[in-house]
Amino acid sequence: MELIVNGLMLKSADYKENDKILTLLTAEKGKITAGIKGVRKAKAKLKFAAQPFCFAEYVLSEKGGRYTVVNASECESFYDLRTDINKFYAASAAAEAANALTYEGEDCREIFTRLIKTLSEMCGGAESRALISFLLFALGGAGYAVTAENCAVCGAPLHGLNKLKFDMDTGSFTCGECGNGAGASRVTYNVLRMVQGKSCEQDFITPDGEKRALRLIREYFSYKLNASFKSLSEYIRLI
Repeated sequence: MELIVNGLMLKSADYKENDKILTLLTAEKGKITAGIKGVRKAKAKLKFAAQPFCFAEYVLSEKGGRYTVVNASECESFYDLRTDINKFYAASAAAEAANALTYEGEDCREIFTRLIKTLSEMCGGAESRALISFLLFALGGAGYAVTAENCAVCGAPLHGLNKLKFDMDTGSFTCGECGNGAGASRVTYNVLRMVQGKSCEQDFITPDGEKRALRLIREYFSYKLNASFKSLSEYIRLI
């Protein structure tokens, strides 16, 4: 039986001498693992279909619950993401998060659509804010929302405070006197509010604040999923 899906290539692993195993995020069937034969050869017809961030219409053959890519028609290569090292690792971090926060057999249309939009934004401009926005969206969709509101303990406004804390259990900020969370900066808090479309202190929206926000998201991601976030760590190192 053949199945046609619109898919984004999230991850690949070498298999046998010339094959690969792909992890595809699809609009129709959620996340799918599929083999693809011969693509490690220099002149392989479907070599493009196993490239990072390839968005294509994949034709899959299904047998015994296993999928094999038999054809593909490229919709978008996101080539710019593969020629700029910063953009590459930012896009890799988005793909890694999407892979970690989705499961085979579940409806993934919202995160699929958002990831395509995010990769397009990264091609066309600065990648860091697009990445922060996507990671907050993906975490929220998986039940790990990050909230940058008033103090989660006493309810006091956090605007103007230099000493804040972030609670890894609840994903929320508190003032310095409340909670047992790790220390968090004023710029981190304001960058997250800005990305979420909330009022913020414009003087505290800085490139350093974006980097700090990504560090906090990385630690929160690792804490909740008990997993490292290698692509994001590399991106943070580069910027």
